Amino acid sequence: MKKIKIRQIITGVLLIIFSNTIQAQHLNNDSALSPEQQSIIAISALTAKGDLPALKTELNVGLDVGLTINQIKEAIVHTYAYCGFPRSIRGLQTFMEVLDERKAKGINDIVGVEASQITDDRDKFERGKEILGKLTGVPQDGLKAGYAEFAPIIEVFLKEHLFADIFERDVLSYAERELVTISVISAIGNAESMLRSHLKICLNVDLTPDQLHQFIGIIKKTIGEEEAKAAEQVLNDVLSA
Repeated sequence: MKKIKIRQIITGVLLIIFSNTIQAQHLNNDSALSPEQQSIIAISALTAKGDLPALKTELNVGLDVGLTINQIKEAIVHTYAYCGFPRSIRGLQTFMEVLDERKAKGINDIVGVEASQITDDRDKFERGKEILGKLTGVPQDGLKAGYAEFAPIIEVFLKEHLFADIFERDVLSYAERELVTISVISAIGNAESMLRSHLKICLNVDLTPDQLHQFIGIIKKTIGEEEAKAAEQVLNDVLSA
């Protein structure tokens, strides 16, 4: 009888340990970037850097882990707002090459959904202002200051084009678009103020500190230690504020 009780106790303890381990793994998985998110980061950073051979490899990875053709196209298009048309267009041309090569091998990649038609007929400036408010968690009705006061037209372009025309498209979520954004900014460097702003937005759209630290690791692996170190310093400042 004593032996049976001892076995029951041991079995119970092992079950508790096993259950706790599974729960811990589940939490760790939930707090990590998905393979698709990781690939979005690498694709965006390499597009901004102009490293086309490495981008070609990562585009294949992105498709293999489940990103659709339209999601990748949308991410590369989004990069132009932060690194310019030349890098973005070269990224799209590289993606076209990758798709042609995969098709020749008999690989049929999923196209995915197209962007929904915008039905909001409000002024684009107002729509962009509302979206920026959602992203930052801060109302956008205050007085202009800094660059917005110095060059008001750029504020119009930001609200109407970046936050209405681009962020309003629904192929990518706000969180995914912010991953594209911080990847590009980190890759081009010397834009700490903008990186700080978008890292704060990342937290506001439910990306976690752990995920952002993982983001730094991906930048280090795909772009370089110097860029990762600079981005990590900004992230640490944001998280300690």
